[in-house]
Amino acid sequence: MNMIFLGPPGCGKGTQAKRLEDRCGMVQLSTGEMLRAEVSSGTKIGLKAKDIIEAGKLVVDDIVVDMIDRRLDGAISSAGFILDGFPRTVSQAKSLDHLLKKRDMSLDQVVEFRVNEEVLVKRITGRYSCADCHHGYHEEYQKPKVPGTCDQCGGTKFTRRAEDNEGTVRSRLMEYHAATAPIVDFYDERGVLISIDGMAEIAHITEQLETIIG
Repeated sequence: MNMIFLGPPGCGKGTQAKRLEDRCGMVQLSTGEMLRAEVSSGTKIGLKAKDIIEAGKLVVDDIVVDMIDRRLDGAISSAGFILDGFPRTVSQAKSLDHLLKKRDMSLDQVVEFRVNEEVLVKRITGRYSCADCHHGYHEEYQKPKVPGTCDQCGGTKFTRRAEDNEGTVRSRLMEYHAATAPIVDFYDERGVLISIDGMAEIAHITEQLETIIG
């Protein structure tokens, strides 16, 4: 099954995509991870995207569509793929139609994660990760078992994404409502949209998604 996960930043799309990747063999295509990798590597795309990301803005279509176009060729799996963070605009949704059509592929399901945005801001601004193994933590919800020491690798250095501050998060939410929310109607009209409670327990959300996949 080929799917899209829709929802504002921090709603849990990435967490659920990774869980389905591990459980079902689906391929996760995360534009956020792709862009961060480009920025970290200092590529031409990364240099263009860095300031846009840190300002909480949406990266221009041609950059994102080009990345997805290149990655779809490696995403062919009998279990299908999950697009996490793409498309973010109706224009990108139409570009995706073109990318799939030229590969004789189709989109089966679009899942919208509905969330409480004030809780979302708290969730995003409190997250950080180990600088060595990148295991994720949260200041309130998921602290290391031993303060200052990573549970996974024993590292003692931690890092936080530059864009995970309240000002940027609220800017990203406004961008989401302005540019991304309209594609909910776009896919609803096609009869492929399902909405779920993104504030539910992680395991419960995974169970719902596995039921959708069948």
